[in-house]
Amino acid sequence: MSTRQLPTGVESPRGKLVYLYLSTNESATLDELHGELDVPRITLYSVLKTLRSRGVVEQDGDSYVATRPL
Repeated sequence: MSTRQLPTGVESPRGKLVYLYLSTNESATLDELHGELDVPRITLYSVLKTLRSRGVVEQDGDSYVATRPL
């Protein structure tokens, strides 16, 4: 059995949650992330900004996608 690891640079619990959600779904909008994960929008903005700056999430229009799906 192989284990999958999160990319380096994804350290916070919310960052991991958002990354894992995006890596198992094709993409998600901010509203979808908010509704599915029950994370405040203001927090999602910060988490997504950090994940984008670390190169593990990209923005495609209104949607976000993991650049390295698990």
